[in-house]
Amino acid sequence: MIFRPRKLETLKPPARAATVALALGTLAIASPPADAATADAFTETLQPVFQEHCVQCHGKDGKVKGKVNLLDIKSQEQFLEDPDLAATILDVIEFEEMPPEDEPQPTPETRAEFLTALKTVLHSSVAENKAFAQAPIRRMNRFQYNNAVTDLFQLNRVVFPLPERMMREHKDYFQPASGKMPDEVTVGSRPLGKSQMIEPRLAGVTAFPQDLRAEHGFDNRGDHLSLSPILLESFLKLSKSIVDSPDFIPNNVAIWNDFFAAPGNSAPLKPELKKRLDRFLTHAFRRPADDTLVERYTEHVVAQIESGAPFTDAMKSAAAAAIASPRFLYLYDHPGEGSNAEPLDDFDLASRLSFFLWGSIPDQTLLDLAADGTLSQSNILTAQINRMLEDRRLKRFCDSFPAQWLQLDRIISAVPDHEKFPEFYSRAQAQYRLSMDQSLEPLLLFETVLIEDRSILDLIDPDFTYRSDLLHRAYGEEVDTPKRFPVTALPFTRRAITDRREGGVITNQAVLTMTSGAERTHPITRGAWLATVIFNNPPPPPPADVPALSEKPPAGEEHLTLRERLSVHRERADCAGCHQKIDPLGFALENYGPTGLWRDQYENGRDVDMEGKLFRKHEFNNLIEFKDAVLAEKDRFTRALAGHLLSFALARELNAVDAPALDKITANTAAKDYRIQSLLKEIILSKPFLTKSNPATLAEN
Repeated sequence: MIFRPRKLETLKPPARAATVALALGTLAIASPPADAATADAFTETLQPVFQEHCVQCHGKDGKVKGKVNLLDIKSQEQFLEDPDLAATILDVIEFEEMPPEDEPQPTPETRAEFLTALKTVLHSSVAENKAFAQAPIRRMNRFQYNNAVTDLFQLNRVVFPLPERMMREHKDYFQPASGKMPDEVTVGSRPLGKSQMIEPRLAGVTAFPQDLRAEHGFDNRGDHLSLSPILLESFLKLSKSIVDSPDFIPNNVAIWNDFFAAPGNSAPLKPELKKRLDRFLTHAFRRPADDTLVERYTEHVVAQIESGAPFTDAMKSAAAAAIASPRFLYLYDHPGEGSNAEPLDDFDLASRLSFFLWGSIPDQTLLDLAADGTLSQSNILTAQINRMLEDRRLKRFCDSFPAQWLQLDRIISAVPDHEKFPEFYSRAQAQYRLSMDQSLEPLLLFETVLIEDRSILDLIDPDFTYRSDLLHRAYGEEVDTPKRFPVTALPFTRRAITDRREGGVITNQAVLTMTSGAERTHPITRGAWLATVIFNNPPPPPPADVPALSEKPPAGEEHLTLRERLSVHRERADCAGCHQKIDPLGFALENYGPTGLWRDQYENGRDVDMEGKLFRKHEFNNLIEFKDAVLAEKDRFTRALAGHLLSFALARELNAVDAPALDKITANTAAKDYRIQSLLKEIILSKPFLTKSNPATLAEN
C-alpha cells in the first residue's frame, strides 16, 4: 500500500505512494504538457525556493537531513530522475509540513507558484512512464484458499475455521441485492473464542498458519506470501485431508454427481474423464486447461482405476493434486509481449475481479465471458461489476478489507486496567470484554455503507450506527436489559446518532480503545493511526533511543496535562517533524478516555486540551470542528481510501506511476457524490487494475 524507496527511508516524512497521489491531488487530470516554459521550471521557480527555504537543512554547510542534498541537484532532468523524491517534496510543501514551523515560510504566492510548477513537471514525468509496477506472483493466503476450495467443490460448509474473520454472520442478514441493511442484525465476534469457531466445516482438516498483515498493508501482499518447502508439503497433506474428510460427501459437495460419481456402465470411460477434468481444471486454474494437462490428469485417473481404486477415489486423487498444484495456489498475470503496460487478457481480468470483490476464484459466468473474449468490453464489464456487488459472496470482501484497513486486529490485545475501568469487563463472565462488541460497530457501519451504496463520508460522520444493548449502555444510554447479555449471537440494532461526537470509524469505542494503553490514552498512537488509516500517510517509526512515556505520571508531574508531558518529544529535532503531523490528529481525540468514553477533565482536574490545526490550515477547538476539518479534506480522504483499495486489489504497494490513476479515481468518485460503489467501480475501471506490466523476459527468469 505504501511505497518507500530505500534511499528515502530516513526522509521526514518518507516518500510513499499515497504521497505521490496526494501531491497531484489538486492538479487537473488534463495537465498541460511540459513545453519550453515548463521545461525550465526547475531553474526559474523550484531552485530559488530550495535555495531560500530548504538547503539550510538539505545541503548547505554539509547538512543533509534525511540523506537529501538539494544542492546536488543541478537540473530538472536530474531532479525528475527520482520522481518519488520530487513527490515527497511537493507533499511537504503543499501541506505545510515543511519548512518547519520555526523556520521562515514562503509567502502564499511563492508557495502557490512553486506547487503549480512542480505539479506540472512531476505529472508530466509520471505520465511518460508507460509501465506500472509488476503485480507480484503470490500464493493464495489462507482466507482466499478457503474460499477458493469452497467454491471449486461448491461446499455447503467452510474448509477450516478462519479466526481472521472478525465478525460472524447469523441469520443471513447480508443481502447486498436488496440495497438495504436490516434494522436489526445478529452477529458474532471472533474474540468470543471457541463458541464462535463452531460452524459447519470439514472434519479432520487443519488450517495452515494465518498470513501476516503487511505493515500499513494487507495480508494478500505478494512480498509476504512465499511458499517454503515445508509449506508446500503441508499443502499436499492439506489437499488430501480435504477430499478424505468424512464430511466430504454428496450432501455437502454440490459437484459430486457431475465430477466424483461414477458414470453409467454404457459411457466410454476416457472421454467422460476428459470432459469432467477439462471443466474442473479450467475452474481450478482460472483459464482453459490445455490438452496436455487434461491428458496427464486423465492418465493418472485411468491408472488409479486400472490398479483397482474405486472411480470416486481416483477422482478424489486428481482433485487433491489439482488444489495442491502451483497453478491453483499461485496468483499471477500471464506474460505480456513487451515492457510497457498491456491490457490484461480476459481470464486474468476475471481472476483479478473475483479475488478483489469475492476473495476467491472466478465463477462460471466470468469464465464463460472470458472464454468468449467479451469480459473486457466496457458494457459487459460494468454489468459484471454490478452483478458481483449484488452477490452474497461480497461478504468476503467485508470479511477481509475493512478490518485490515482499520487495523481492528489490535482490539484483541486491548486490556484496560481492571480497577480503573471495571465497566469494560463483564462481572457475570469475567472473560468477556466490551471490546468484543466494540469491534463490530465499525464493521457493521462499513457493510451498511457498501450495501446501501452510501457516501464514503458516512464512514467519517454518519447519522446512524449499529449497537448491541451492552454497547449502547457503554456509550452512556439507559437500556432495559437483563444483567446478563448474550455472548454468542449478538443482536445489533440500527440507531440514530444525535451527537456527532459518536459514530464513524474515527470516533467509535473500538478504535479509541485499541489506540490507548491500560491506564491512559496514547495520542501519538491515535495520531499515527489517523495518519495511516484515514489519510494513507503513515509516519516513520520513532527513533530507537526515545523512551516511552510512562503510563502514570512520575512524581512532580501529576499536575501536568498529557500534552504538557509529551512536549519534551517535540524538543528533539529528529522527532519534531513527525510530531507536527501526528500531534494535532492524536490530541484531537483526547476527550475520549482509554475505553472511548467522553471526558472533559483529566483525573488531576485539568481540562482536556484538544485544540489544534489540521494540516496547518483548519483550526479546531472541539471534536465537532475537528470532524468538520476532516470533512473539509474529503478529497484527500477519498484519495487515501482509493489508495488502500487499489493496493488491496493489486496485492502490491503503489508508486508514483499509479498517481494519475488515483487522481482520476478521486475526481470521478467526487463527481458521483462520493458513493462507495462508484469508488469500487472506478478502482476496477482504472488503468492499473485493467493492465499488466509483466514482460515475458521477466516471467521466464
